[in-house]
Amino acid sequence: MAHLLITGGTGFIGQRLCKLTLAAGHRISVFSRRPAQQVTRICGASVAVISDLHQIPHLPAIDAVINLAGEPIMEGRWSTARKQILRNSRIDFTRHLLDTLAKCSSRPRALINGSAIGYYGDCGDKECIESSSAGTGFAAQLCRDWEAEAQTASTLGMRVCCVRIGVVLDRDGGALQRMLPAFRLGAGGTLGSGQQWFSWIHRDDLCHLILYLQQQKECRGAFNGSTPHPVRNAEFTRILAQQLHRPAVLKTPAAALKLLLGESASLLLDSQRVIPTATLASGFQFQYPELPMALDAILKK
Repeated sequence: MAHLLITGGTGFIGQRLCKLTLAAGHRISVFSRRPAQQVTRICGASVAVISDLHQIPHLPAIDAVINLAGEPIMEGRWSTARKQILRNSRIDFTRHLLDTLAKCSSRPRALINGSAIGYYGDCGDKECIESSSAGTGFAAQLCRDWEAEAQTASTLGMRVCCVRIGVVLDRDGGALQRMLPAFRLGAGGTLGSGQQWFSWIHRDDLCHLILYLQQQKECRGAFNGSTPHPVRNAEFTRILAQQLHRPAVLKTPAAALKLLLGESASLLLDSQRVIPTATLASGFQFQYPELPMALDAILKK
């Protein structure tokens, strides 16, 4: 049984990860600034809760750290102040986390750190694999700097894996939860041209990938957390509408999204055709590699 420290455990990904980790028989400590009672209600009654990084050296020996901390990137326009919040919640937090781990008498053997496919920027039709160069723009710079900070854990003797996460799909959170009301009313539709590539992953597959990387001692470096079968936005729209037995003929022009969201509209309009080459080479197998089967499983819950 491993002892895992999870940051961001109360988030959309983290809460599911906690439940799967506990089901696998592992011990969990969750770092959160929420009240402990609320954390245990979300993550599981048996998790230990810490609210201050300085408590970490006093915990039982930690086998691995899973760092998913970070303010939601899609909430609000990217003002200068908002950009700084996003950077602080990822890069500065990770720096403080590693500074604290350096003080542990027995350091964790691995750090599984969050990142995102925003690392690649707008790639058009080009396939992006883990060895592809970083793109340009705020999201790409944010991911690049976050990964660089996480990689400093190697100087502490820790194995580091950075998971570049695609659009995570499940019905009770994330992008799909925001889409479903409109699609169920027949008011769903394509965004911009609809030709931009949409790289996605079922939430369970992502959580299983994180746990897999924690267990595989030879895995280190970047791993794309998205399925081998990305689709264009128009194809995603068609398949989701088909699953719901609703029409989806509306279109939201790119100009309208940019007017509404400003620079953060790039998260909806940039094209990222991400292929998980290193992830597949590691031996990981996706339970939901194709979009129709993933949506079918999600919508039948």
